[in-house]
Amino acid sequence: MTLEELRALMAAHEVEHLEFKEAKSNFDTGKLADYCVAIANEKGGKLILGVTDKHPRKIVGSRAYNDLRSAKDFLRSKFPFLRIAVEELQTPEGRVLVFEIPSRPIGMPLENHGAYLARCGESLVPMPPDQLRRIFAETEADFSATVCAGAATSDLDPTAVERFRELWVRKSGTGNVDRLSSENLLKAAGLLRPDGALTHAALVLFGTNQALDVHLSQAEVVFEYRSSDTSLSIAQRKNYREGFFLFFDDLWEAINARNDEQQFQDGLFVQSIRTFNERVIREAILNAVTHRDYNLTSSVFVRQFPRKMEIVSPGGFPAGVTVETMLDRHVPRNRLIAEAFERCGLVERAGLGASFMFRTCVTESKPTPDYSRSDNYQVSLALRGEVQNPKFLRFLERVGEERLASFSTPDFLVLDFIQREEPIPDRLKPRLAGLLGHSVIERVGRARGARYILSQKLYEFVGEGGVYTRKRGLDRETNKALLLRHIQGTGSKGCQLRELGQVLPALPRSQIQVLLRELKADGRIRSVGRTSAGRWYPGPDVQ
Repeated sequence: MTLEELRALMAAHEVEHLEFKEAKSNFDTGKLADYCVAIANEKGGKLILGVTDKHPRKIVGSRAYNDLRSAKDFLRSKFPFLRIAVEELQTPEGRVLVFEIPSRPIGMPLENHGAYLARCGESLVPMPPDQLRRIFAETEADFSATVCAGAATSDLDPTAVERFRELWVRKSGTGNVDRLSSENLLKAAGLLRPDGALTHAALVLFGTNQALDVHLSQAEVVFEYRSSDTSLSIAQRKNYREGFFLFFDDLWEAINARNDEQQFQDGLFVQSIRTFNERVIREAILNAVTHRDYNLTSSVFVRQFPRKMEIVSPGGFPAGVTVETMLDRHVPRNRLIAEAFERCGLVERAGLGASFMFRTCVTESKPTPDYSRSDNYQVSLALRGEVQNPKFLRFLERVGEERLASFSTPDFLVLDFIQREEPIPDRLKPRLAGLLGHSVIERVGRARGARYILSQKLYEFVGEGGVYTRKRGLDRETNKALLLRHIQGTGSKGCQLRELGQVLPALPRSQIQVLLRELKADGRIRSVGRTSAGRWYPGPDVQ
C-alpha cells in the first residue's frame, strides 16, 4: 500500500470492510483476533492501526507489534486457513500497520472463544441468528433438486410440460426429445427422479396453481405497474402462482403493453428504440426465478414504471457472488432450474445472463443495471430505460460490428464510464490497453494523472470535432499561461491550490502541481507555505 492509497482510504466513510484503530502504544492480541474474525465473517477487509477512527482521520502512528514476525506467527497459528497478510507502512506522521483479512471459507462462520462476531458500528457484537443461518446455508444442497414430499406428476400442468418439450426440441435440433413420454422427458431433464419422486424444480416450472398453493406457495411472481416512480397506487397487478412455463410469455406481454418507443435524431433520419429491451427483461426475470431463495416465504416482484423496471427476488446474492464479481462468477442457487432453462434455450449458456444485460444496456446507451439496493435478504435490480446519449450509439456504429463482437463486457463498461466522464474502477483498468490498441479511446496525460477519452475519429464521425478538442484539453503551455494569469490577477493577496483547481477543472491536482513547479522554476511565480494551505504569488521576474 502506498501513502496515497492510505490517505484515500482515510477519506472514505468506514464500512464493514474497513476498520481504523489508533493503537498508539499497543493492541491486545485478543482484540486483534476478534476483529479478524468479525471482518472475515463480513467477507474480508482491512484493519489499520495507527490511524484515528473518526473523521477527519489522522495518522498518529502505532508502536504495536514492533516485532511483526510475532504478530504473523500468532495469526498463522490462530487462523491457519485464512492467510492474513500484515504490512508495515512508514509515513511522515508515523508507522502504520495494515492487516489484510480475507473472507471466511464458504459455509463456515468464524468464532473466537466460542463467539461468532460481527461488527456493529464501532463495536463487535455476536452475529445475529439469521446471518448465521445464511452462512451455514451456503453449503446446503440445491433446493430445486430436492424431492417435494406428497407431490406427484398429477400436480404438473401438461401444457407447461409440452411447452418445455417444444423449446428443448427447437434448441437441440433432434427428434429424440420429441419421442419421449412426458414422464421420461422429465426424467431425462432430472426433474423427476428415477423412482418417480417429483423435485421442487418440476413444481416451479410446471406446477398447477392448486399444487403450488399446497406445496410451494412462495414460487410466485407478482407483476405491478405504477404510472410514476413516486406513485403509491398500483395501476395494474397480476399474481402468477403457477408453473413458470405457463406464465412467462404472458408476463412479458403485460410489460410490453406499456413499452413505448423513444425517438431521437440521427442525422437526417429519426431513429427509435424501445424503452425496455425484451431479452434484457426476460433475462432478469429468469435470473430472479433461478437464483431466489425458495426457503423464504416471499414472492418475486416485477415492478414496472414508465421508464424503469424493478425486479426483486428473496434472498441475497449466492455465496461468493457480489456486485463486483457477478460478471466473473456463476453460482446458481437452484442448479436444476438453471439447467432446465439452459436445455430449452431460454438462456444461451449458464453464467452469461448478467454479462448480456450489462453489455446490452451500454450498447443502447442506457444506464447499466443497478443492484445498489440489494442486501442479505433480497437481490434488487433496477433497469432504467432512458436513452442517455444518442450520439454514443453512433460512436459504436463507427467502431463497427466486427470489432465490437471481439469486445468483452468489461470493455463495454470501460467505454460507458469514459463517455459518462466517470472514474474507471480499478477492476476494469486492465481493459484499457486493448481499447487503446483498437484506437477506440485515447490517453490524455501521463502516469497517475492520465485520463481517457473517446478517440478523435469517433468524434469526427458524429461531427463533434470541437467537443473532442475541449475534452482533450489545452496544451501544456496554454494551461501554464492560464494559471499564471490567474495568479497575477490575485496580486499580493495570492491564491491557494484549491482555487487554482477551479481554473483547470479538467486536470487532476497532481498535474496542476507539476505545472506550478515549472512556473516557479522559471521565476514567474513564488510560493509561501506548504501543502494545501500554502499560497501562490506572482514572481519577481513577472513584469
